[in-house]
Amino acid sequence: MRFITLLLLYFSHPVFAQTPQTLQIRDYRQKNERPMIKEYMSFLSIPNLATDTINMRRNADMIMDMMRKRGINNVQMLPAETAGIAPAIYGEAKVEGAKETIIFYAHYDGQPTDPSKWYAGLSPFVPQLTDGPLYKNASFINMPSEGSIDPQWRIYARGASDDKAGVISILNAYAAVRAIGKKPLVNIKFFFEGEEEAGSDHLSEIFDKHKALLQSDLWIICDGPVHQSGKKQVVFGVRGDTHLELTVFASKRPLHSGHYGNWAPNPAMALSQLLASMKNERGEVTIKGFYDDVKPLSAAEKKAVAAVPSVEEQMKEELGFIEEERKGMGIAESSNYPSLNINGLQSANVGKLSANVIPTMAIASIDLRLVVGNDWQRQQQKVIDHIMSKGYFVTDKDPTDEERSRYAKIIKVQRSSGYNAQKTPLDLPIAQRVVAAVQTTISEPVILLPTGGGSLPLFIFEKHLGAKTIAVPIANHDNNQHAENENIRLKNLWDGLETMASLMMLK
Repeated sequence: MRFITLLLLYFSHPVFAQTPQTLQIRDYRQKNERPMIKEYMSFLSIPNLATDTINMRRNADMIMDMMRKRGINNVQMLPAETAGIAPAIYGEAKVEGAKETIIFYAHYDGQPTDPSKWYAGLSPFVPQLTDGPLYKNASFINMPSEGSIDPQWRIYARGASDDKAGVISILNAYAAVRAIGKKPLVNIKFFFEGEEEAGSDHLSEIFDKHKALLQSDLWIICDGPVHQSGKKQVVFGVRGDTHLELTVFASKRPLHSGHYGNWAPNPAMALSQLLASMKNERGEVTIKGFYDDVKPLSAAEKKAVAAVPSVEEQMKEELGFIEEERKGMGIAESSNYPSLNINGLQSANVGKLSANVIPTMAIASIDLRLVVGNDWQRQQQKVIDHIMSKGYFVTDKDPTDEERSRYAKIIKVQRSSGYNAQKTPLDLPIAQRVVAAVQTTISEPVILLPTGGGSLPLFIFEKHLGAKTIAVPIANHDNNQHAENENIRLKNLWDGLETMASLMMLK
């Protein structure tokens, strides 16, 4: 009840101001913008797919070099037990007399990229500066040798926002804190992961191997975008994540649609009907038990969600649609429910390569976003049980001739690994200090989210380290993370530096 009262006071009387400390950090940044941008663009030029062992080592070497240049101690790689996995990078800055320890986390690997889909003139690992967003017809520019640098300029490159922006903001924040002569009151540790976009499958190995080194009072997770309104937010939880790939089979060879249409089964149609059976017209997942184990929001969490500024009309106009999938549900509210999304569909060709054929198979990739209460394996099984209820024979391999002769409807289901959702209580004392620290950098209220829309393996942090985590994102909401034309707005880099610096001086 006490925290609900604090929330009411917080949102009813937003009288905030930036502290002199924040202004000192800002002055340091303004004097060092050019070398910061130059260093960052060099960092972005190194490809960062987790499976690219050679380039991931180059990334790791550069991160460690940047850490040492900033006076961070005990810089080292933390490898997994499994060989060939991109290492985590660790460093520390211990403070004499400090009784608490905070670990700052970001990841340096990125999503796979298809260069052919990037804007003409862009290459994913050749960072380019623009005078605004490309979707608003911005132009490519060169860094001027002198004069002001517009904070609305953007850097386009894979990893520019997700999540090398987190790495560079944390490191530049520490450099700024040292430069203005401020002594942190907490011990600071740094942990940069190299496998997050690949599912963090080996993160638990790293945690178990280095458990003593990674003990802390709190992890600050620097990943993801600020609120769509542009305001800073503190996110107390993340959704879990897992995937399934579904392949429906029909004829063993492509068939002429005139000779065999209306007779031979069409896998693309069958898959479409199956996927359509998983949601109703209100956007609700109709799979049995899909929502049954969701843990309800607390009163304080409901209050926080209700206080999130509405941006729905802004985003509909920006994205070009007029009706949301879950009718009448806002963005912040929707993040507190599990979801089922179709990430991709594939069958025969379209466009100029389209032919009058009935394809042999159709494939769908779906992701399941989870909230607290869901178990990722149980959620996968609910989907598979639904598929079986529609009369499908389910296999994890391509069907044999014998199976084709026995079953009318055949689907191959390939399960990915996954992880559960995680959430930190809003009324945790150190969490309230985090909110207060971020608040010192801005003059409007910080947005509090019980659960953000994205997924991070924070469940692993809690399970293997007993750690508390809070996400403090910095990227612009229109950063195109996971897609072509990924970018970061310079103002978000600068704001991120101030935010991370405020957390390093946590009171």
